[in-house]
Amino acid sequence: MSINILLFKLTLVGYVAATVLYLVDVLKSKERAGRIALQVLRGAFTVHLLTMLVHYFKIGYPPLTNLQESLSFFAWTVIAVFLLFDLRYRSTVLGAFLVPLALALMLFSGVAPKGGGGLNPVLQHWWLQIHVVLAFFGYAMFTMAFGAGVMYLLQERMLKSKKFSALYYRLPSLGTLDAINYRCLTFGFPLLTMAIISGAVWANSAWGGYWRWDPKETWALITWFIYAALLHGRLTVGWRGRRAAIFAIIGFCCVLFTFLGVSLLLSGEHTFKAFGGP
Repeated sequence: MSINILLFKLTLVGYVAATVLYLVDVLKSKERAGRIALQVLRGAFTVHLLTMLVHYFKIGYPPLTNLQESLSFFAWTVIAVFLLFDLRYRSTVLGAFLVPLALALMLFSGVAPKGGGGLNPVLQHWWLQIHVVLAFFGYAMFTMAFGAGVMYLLQERMLKSKKFSALYYRLPSLGTLDAINYRCLTFGFPLLTMAIISGAVWANSAWGGYWRWDPKETWALITWFIYAALLHGRLTVGWRGRRAAIFAIIGFCCVLFTFLGVSLLLSGEHTFKAFGGP
């Protein structure tokens, strides 16, 4: 077993353990489980980073060029954003929502195809690293906003129906969830914007044109407009609460389709098949 596979499996075990501990904390009100979960998650996050670094030195270029590597990096950025927000909000419920999503990405990564045996010349450009890193950190911010949006709608529904489950008493307040949603938007939207701009520069270098209306470019633009509309609504007409939560969920669905749906279901220059080895 190679060191890279061993580290990947250790990362996976760590994320599984953290997921279980977070769920135990939230569903069984075992606060000690939540504290342990955070330490386990930090350890798994560090091993995950080491996994990617080992893979980088093995192949000689950033591990961001096929479906397996992209899913793994997406999972890592989701955990990175969660750990950053945990410093401010200290909410184990956020962990119970976000860590399972990262775990699902890692499990998908474990069975996803690795791609061809070499690096497509199109990808041999430093703009690739800038574009992909910006995009995935933007996606991770929107993932956090999605989690906060789902929790907002759940809590609001329980308040209106006056039927309170055990989860209700562990959720952050509606105001806190709305603030998380807005903070994610203010970070995620500029990251997505810079990702699209850097992608256009990269496309001009690779294909001789800044914009070719490739399916991935089109859906990235649709996603950008959705979040632009949400940000505009928040800043100009005071969109808050339920409407912002719904927009965050719709936007995240577009993020997933832009990342996975377009790459796997549609043909174009941005698909993982097109980026396979020469």
